[in-house]
Amino acid sequence: MRIEALALALTLAAAPAPACTIALALAIDVSNSIDPTEYRIQTEGLAEALRDAEVREALVRGSVALSVIQWSGKGSQQVVIPWTRIGSDADVIALSDQARTLPRAFIMSDTAVGDIIRFAAAQFGPVADCGKHVVDISGDGTDNAGTDPNTERRLAEARGIQINGLAIEGMGRSITTFYRRHVITRDGFVMTAQGHASYAETLRRKIRREVSQVLF
Repeated sequence: MRIEALALALTLAAAPAPACTIALALAIDVSNSIDPTEYRIQTEGLAEALRDAEVREALVRGSVALSVIQWSGKGSQQVVIPWTRIGSDADVIALSDQARTLPRAFIMSDTAVGDIIRFAAAQFGPVADCGKHVVDISGDGTDNAGTDPNTERRLAEARGIQINGLAIEGMGRSITTFYRRHVITRDGFVMTAQGHASYAETLRRKIRREVSQVLF
């Protein structure tokens, strides 16, 4: 038994780590509550967060796969940056440049949180080899259309998908509380931006935290 246990331990120790540590899908709210200025703050904020030196280093070190989804009401979800595997600093800079000029996919629509959870959870096929699958949902409103987010969250969690939230406060409702109770999985977390002006800094800290959970 000792020999078999030793052989198993040596096999596990020799097994290579996954080339991609984490597949991170960033889901950005473009529902009716997001005006043109706030939309541009979000795209600029994503571009700035990706250019942060520590974020770039973490994404490259983890060989992270990243995609961006825009979402709003029932049936309104669109992948605007498909899965991109990050192997160099230049890859991150190119993603930042692409994020800065993203056209808006939807306007004048409701907020269907359950629908974006279901849509995002279905996107991980091309990055099945990544060690961890994470959906990062940002928004400034509570659910008012589409499928039940609690049901979709449980289904995603059963598939091993972690859901985190970036709650943008400022509408007179506790978006953070809604995300904590109805959106994130049990292994997920919420970070709060006090208005759209702090979105970039909050997103920067959030990406660093998500990747560091795997690397350290």
